[in-house]
Amino acid sequence: MIAVEGLTVSRGERVLFRNLSFSVASGEAVALTGANGAGKTSLLRTLAGFLRPDAGTVAFADVEADEARAKHLHWLGHLDGLKGARRARDELAFQAQWLGATADGIAAAVDVLALEPLLDLEVRKLSAGQKRRLAFARLIAVQRPIWLLDEPLSPLDARWRAAMGVLMQAHLDRGGCILAAVHDPLPIPARTLDIGGVA
Repeated sequence: MIAVEGLTVSRGERVLFRNLSFSVASGEAVALTGANGAGKTSLLRTLAGFLRPDAGTVAFADVEADEARAKHLHWLGHLDGLKGARRARDELAFQAQWLGATADGIAAAVDVLALEPLLDLEVRKLSAGQKRRLAFARLIAVQRPIWLLDEPLSPLDARWRAAMGVLMQAHLDRGGCILAAVHDPLPIPARTLDIGGVA
C-alpha cells in the first residue's frame, strides 16, 4: 500500500536519512525504530505530505499521492492536535465530520474507546491517555486503509495499550496497513524498520 524509493530527507543543514527504500503491504504493520532525532517523525510527515523530500518517491498502490493523502490515509501525530477549550464531544464531531464520518461512525468510535463519560468535559481537562483515545477515535469513526502513527501508545496505560492492539489488528484484518514510529514494541506482530541515527 506504500512504496518508498530512494527517499532522502533533511531538516535544515542535516540529512536525516539518505536513499531509504521500503514498502508496506496490505494487512501489514511496520514498527519504525531509530534513535531520537533519527528522523522517524520526519519520515511519517513526508509520507503524509507535510514535508517535501530532497530526493526519492512515495507511492500509494494505484492511487495518486494527493488523493491517497486526502482520502485513504490517517495521520496521528505525537501531539494529539486537539483544541483544549472545546468539549470532547464537539472536538470529536468536528474532526471526524471533516474527514467524512457519519453519525454511526462517530457513535461506534465513542463506544469502542469508552469515551461517553468524557464527552461533556473540555479537552484540556482530560488526562494525556484520555486525549490520546479521543484523538484515536477519528481513525475508528472514518475507515481509511493507511495509518501513519507517531508514538501512538506512549500516554496509554496497560489496559488501553492492549485495547489499541485489538483495534490495530482488526484494521490489519480488514486489509489496512500501519506504519508506526515507536520506542516500545507495538502490541501486534510487526516488522521492524530501523532508520538508525545517533541519540
